[in-house]
Amino acid sequence: MSEKSLSERRKEALFLQKKNGRLLASEETLASADAFCEDYKRFLDAAKTEREAVKTALKQAEKAGFSAFDPAKSYKPGERYYVNNRGKAVAFVTVGQAPVEEGVCITAAHIDSPRLDLKPNPLYEDLELALFKTHYYGGIKKYQWTAIPLALHGVFAKKDGTVVEVSIGEAEDEPCFVVNDLLPHLAAEQSKRKLGDGIRGEELNVLVGSHPFKDDAGSELVKLQILELLYEKYGVTEADFLSAELECVPAFHARDIGLDRSMIGSYGQDDRVCAYCALRAALEVKNPPKTVITILADKEEVGSDGNTGLNSAFLQHLVEDLAAMQNTTAGRVLRASVCLSADVNAGMDPTFPEVMEKRNAALLNYGAVITKYTGARGKSDTSDASAEYVGAVRKMLDEAGIAWQVGELGKVDIGGGGTVAKYIADLGVDVVDLGVPVLSMHAPFETTAKFDVFMTYRTMCVFGERPPFVR
Repeated sequence: MSEKSLSERRKEALFLQKKNGRLLASEETLASADAFCEDYKRFLDAAKTEREAVKTALKQAEKAGFSAFDPAKSYKPGERYYVNNRGKAVAFVTVGQAPVEEGVCITAAHIDSPRLDLKPNPLYEDLELALFKTHYYGGIKKYQWTAIPLALHGVFAKKDGTVVEVSIGEAEDEPCFVVNDLLPHLAAEQSKRKLGDGIRGEELNVLVGSHPFKDDAGSELVKLQILELLYEKYGVTEADFLSAELECVPAFHARDIGLDRSMIGSYGQDDRVCAYCALRAALEVKNPPKTVITILADKEEVGSDGNTGLNSAFLQHLVEDLAAMQNTTAGRVLRASVCLSADVNAGMDPTFPEVMEKRNAALLNYGAVITKYTGARGKSDTSDASAEYVGAVRKMLDEAGIAWQVGELGKVDIGGGGTVAKYIADLGVDVVDLGVPVLSMHAPFETTAKFDVFMTYRTMCVFGERPPFVR
């Protein structure tokens, strides 16, 4: 073999080296990634809504030794607890060896995803068909939600205080639901609409029945039959829809993608992929040097507002309780703390390369993605992590042998988006986004690479074990 030239040697030393992680990874690492993602796929199928994600996470946490927070107790290093925020967001805490005044390690992901919410008064009959009116949640391409099988998930909260859980359409022997679309033969006028207006919000009506109640008298007999079935199964009436949270989500199950099975396809990977990685790391960390807080939050897709989103005081109150146990203040704790905002970025798609700037775009199989800033146009509405903190995270990743890359969410003046990072940064915490690149983000069926998922999980584990403090 000929000796490398001086320019080749200097390029190796000075150029940024970007390589496909699957080419560099050992067979043992790839096998571990495959095994990890089998569990991840089961989580995706069990946690299609934020409520189900909290419920599933709590089951796993209690098996791992977490218990509900007791405000009268003073927790010692190594002890762990959780705070359940109204069944729609949850935080897991493992107390570290160092005083919390020296800072804590926060990982924050969100567990809500785009979907079709039922309106408060959703059920109606027209042309002897029963349908639900919906109000879409989050940023969607509305046309993608027609002519696919949908499942109904959520709760009825009745006047007597009981909460009835609903899940219809996931099992093969259960009925599912659908939003109908026009046949091409009659869609000449519809086809003239702009793509974003091809299906309008008030046309996202979910078909739920066609069989009339067995009585010739009266009207709205199909609607009556649907209410009869709901009453028999759940004990609810039409008035109970007024205090319900019901969501239509794709009835697809998580599947391997590709002949090589190297990818995963599923609904809700934004951001349950990062949420699952963060959860697993939280369950596995033992006696960390710094206190580890893992938050799975709601409402990110609609701005993180509300008392279960991270634009609320949820995190601040959590840290206040933690600080009070050690006779310090939440402000001192937060100012010394670090955070990974665990959220996805857009993977570069070879079919649509024109929307990405390839030198700063995330690629599948290149590892976890650091997103220094999000926002839109002139970096509006973002936190923009400091160079010092990104440098500390780089050091942590490289020392752990984790494959990683950097990415932006599309070209300047084309792309844009937001995460929970800015709300945590507002509290004085060093924070940067890190997560998994996703293809078809916000579609009913999203794609990720198993290697990237595993690298993100490994990052969450190392973050708790060897946190990247810059002070």
